[in-house]
Amino acid sequence: MVEEILSQNEIDALLSAITSGEMDAEELKKEEEEKRIRVYDFKRALRFSKDQIRSIGRIHENYARLLTTFFSSHLRSYVDISVASVDQIPYEEFIRSVPEVTVLNVYSVSPLEGNIIMEVNPNIAYGLLDRILGGKGDTIDKIDGFTEIETILLTQLFEKAITNLEEAWSSIIEIDAVLEDFEVNPQFLQMVAPNETVVVVTLNTTIGESGGMINICIPHIVLEPIIPKLSFHYQMQTVKNKRDPEAYENISKSLEQAIVETKAILGETTIDIQEFLNLQTEDVIKLDQNIGEPLLLKINDENKYLAQPGKYRNKNSVQVLGDYKEGNEQND
Repeated sequence: MVEEILSQNEIDALLSAITSGEMDAEELKKEEEEKRIRVYDFKRALRFSKDQIRSIGRIHENYARLLTTFFSSHLRSYVDISVASVDQIPYEEFIRSVPEVTVLNVYSVSPLEGNIIMEVNPNIAYGLLDRILGGKGDTIDKIDGFTEIETILLTQLFEKAITNLEEAWSSIIEIDAVLEDFEVNPQFLQMVAPNETVVVVTLNTTIGESGGMINICIPHIVLEPIIPKLSFHYQMQTVKNKRDPEAYENISKSLEQAIVETKAILGETTIDIQEFLNLQTEDVIKLDQNIGEPLLLKINDENKYLAQPGKYRNKNSVQVLGDYKEGNEQND
């Protein structure tokens, strides 16, 4: 907490007000004590730290990018999906915020217990359907539920998108996601107790001409086994310990066998087209390289070393003198 530092003039004015009776020192003390008291709503218990909420946000930022790519390629339309917010609220509050008619995809995420819900705003759902059926992605002003054909089309699309969810969560845990249920009425979904804490990730979504929200509801029971893994410290330790010695050795051996192109540049020059056309046998072309200067050795067309020409076992060869630096400085 940043403390406010009073200037000398403010201190003098405060002392003057207390001396004159305009302010009471006891009242000031009472107000200070009251400021220390915070109202806490036990119905809205915060069971996740800010660090853990940020980790969940990072996972779904990756998920939003993957989902954007997936929808763009499958619908061949403009798609933009980004994380708008990550909040922890009671399950009852999430259900109340969901429209009466919407798209609710229920996923199991084995080996984690429980299910997660993906709520897709009707504007987005109808935009998806319109695009699947060859339209521009316009939404439909319709309050009725979805037909059987519309339900099948949407179910197939979200089943194909499951791999994106699995990939986004792979940085924390390998999950096997399955679309267990497709529902349009939120009142039929009582997965956890009304006062159970859930994390709700809201994604701003634009598909074609339609815009709306996708909400992902993750109950505490799903996240409970992996809560320690959501801390930044744990993730950094995991990255450090992730190196597999055997895999590292195999990669090193493969790299050692890779073939690279090596060139020793004897010199370069520039001539015009007329000179080139008039070249004849025994003509001499003057290069920009002095005979006493080291040669430039290129590896895959990148300036890498300085070298000197010579012979080795009756073959033209070069001997590396040192690293190449700008200005042809030699580093022995």
